Amino acid sequence: MTVLPGFLDAHVHLALIDPAPLTAGGIARVLDLGGWTPPDSAARAGLPEAVFAGQFLAAPGGYPSERPWAPAGSVRFVPQATDAAAAVDDQLALGASVIKVTLNGDAGPVLADDVLAAIVGHAHNRGTPVVAHAEGVGMALRAFEAEVDVLAHTPFSERASDELIEAMSGRMAWISTLDIHGWGEPTDDFDRAQDNLRRFHLAGGQVLYGTDLGNGSLPVGLNLREIDALLAAGLGGDDVLRSLTMEHLGGFRNVLRGPAATAPAGTTSERLVTVLRGERPADPCAFSAWLCTARAVSPADLVEIDALDLPND
Repeated sequence: MTVLPGFLDAHVHLALIDPAPLTAGGIARVLDLGGWTPPDSAARAGLPEAVFAGQFLAAPGGYPSERPWAPAGSVRFVPQATDAAAAVDDQLALGASVIKVTLNGDAGPVLADDVLAAIVGHAHNRGTPVVAHAEGVGMALRAFEAEVDVLAHTPFSERASDELIEAMSGRMAWISTLDIHGWGEPTDDFDRAQDNLRRFHLAGGQVLYGTDLGNGSLPVGLNLREIDALLAAGLGGDDVLRSLTMEHLGGFRNVLRGPAATAPAGTTSERLVTVLRGERPADPCAFSAWLCTARAVSPADLVEIDALDLPND
């Protein structure tokens, strides 16, 4: 077997799925990006460690308030810059480790420049990174100019200029979420996202594995299509492993391993680890299938690993 740090899906929506199969599917940690707060810890036995953003911070009437999938109370409207501090502080008081803002110009109103700046500024003053959903022409640029730390999706609405990608690569991380654009079927959004990600990676940008789990027909666990799309975008096997383990992310990694993480009930304080069948294959074509043999277990379970029913292929 191969043992690695616990794999992270950096974009999930736990309120929209049954998370029970996640650890058996190789996911040890998740970042919930809107609409979920932790239930009673007793209900979390066997689930991944989780950190969360709390409510989506949006302009009045903005995305995703008009979406039927958005849980009641999951969107917080921030009308004015003077409302920003309270909106951020309320999420942190609930235990949020990141702040999520929405900038979807294709779906309705978006946060004004001064409001966005106030949210990001106050979050940073509180030592908290900001993640943005940026959709629509010019929205990724707005997020960058506002000093947002992470894009919740690889930009897909337009082809980002080489100059913008070069600038972003020095300061931002992107969460991949390539497979949501067609769920295995090619689309224009997929092609634009993959092209943007390819150039972002070549420029040295930090890529996080994330699926937007809860959005459409995505597997609950490691997503073979997402991994294949990352490889096709020019990431090597080592790059994909880094995107899953966040060993290269410094401060943002520390947030996701910080005290706000909710550990599964009944386990030790040790972090879950990822176990894979056998050794990493020498043939790159076999890498994705091998990666998808992963299972997340507690360190204590490693002494009984032979009793675990790990996949054979």
